Amino acid sequence: MHIGILETGHPPERLGGRFPSYGAMVEALIGDGHSFECFDVTAGRWPAAPDAFEAYVITGSPASVYDPTPWVADLLAFLRDLDRSTKLVGLCFGHQALAQAFGGRVERSDNGWGLGLHAYEVIERAPFMDEGGAIAIPVSHQDQVVALPPGARVLAGSAFTPYGVLAYADRPALSFQCHPEFRPDYARALTDGHRAGAQNPALVRDALASLEASADNDRVADWIRRFLNDEACGRRPVHPTVEALDPSS
Repeated sequence: MHIGILETGHPPERLGGRFPSYGAMVEALIGDGHSFECFDVTAGRWPAAPDAFEAYVITGSPASVYDPTPWVADLLAFLRDLDRSTKLVGLCFGHQALAQAFGGRVERSDNGWGLGLHAYEVIERAPFMDEGGAIAIPVSHQDQVVALPPGARVLAGSAFTPYGVLAYADRPALSFQCHPEFRPDYARALTDGHRAGAQNPALVRDALASLEASADNDRVADWIRRFLNDEACGRRPVHPTVEALDPSS
């Protein structure tokens, strides 16, 4: 599969270039068997032939999808204009961009910063998912999807992040508010010295402690690989496993 990576952010400068780019993290997450081309859309670099790619992955970013930033507006338009058979995977900002582009709403969450290792309960089980229970994956976000786009289904979430993992009934799209591409060393480096600590040092301290626990990055990577490899994924019904979480809880 020929996969385009829409790179919407970069590791912060304070980390001194010690870690791979977000595009490289996505390539490592998905693994071998595909060809990749990365486009830094923050610098105005876009695919010349969008339909040449069978799938796109949208990375994380410090930007907000509701900001009046030209490249953000261009990204939302690009996603809307893609052929509806193109597979889409969104990670954190990418998750929010897909929701915003397709009729949902993203806002700065009243829950504040999500940092560290967060657990999402499985709510509906899609064909590409395994039979396991909750997933624990690193997060780093203030914004959240607060209104679902038409046709979106919640596959996993928590009281803190009700719309944690989304799939779409009308297109092959899958997105995660969490960061399965962030390996433990990068997640710890990103969290240590995080700007949220200026107002809430305990939040950063607790987030760092949480990252010492085992994470499910490899398990979620398997979900993404199966989603990309299965021609039917994104079009088959999912099966409820537990009641949906109440966003107001």
